[in-house]
Amino acid sequence: MNKAELCQKVAEQSGLTKKEAAKVVNITFNTIMDALAEGERVHLVGFGSFEVKERASRQGRDFQTGQPTTVPPSKGVQFKAGSILKDAVK
Repeated sequence: MNKAELCQKVAEQSGLTKKEAAKVVNITFNTIMDALAEGERVHLVGFGSFEVKERASRQGRDFQTGQPTTVPPSKGVQFKAGSILKDAVK
């Protein structure tokens, strides 16, 4: 399912127009992104939680030369599925 299909399903189930449903979906995604950008954890009971994890600097290897190199620290988003979502997928 892509974003357009998601908006279509939201429109069908809510009685909104496709345009209104797309606006709701975009606002939802933007709100989650804004919260994560501010370092907040987003927990949607039963569905799952999103949080930003920091990765420490580590030793790596340059694949072309084989020489050791330092990989700089970075941030990534982690998602953990909730119990209702896990049960629905089983």
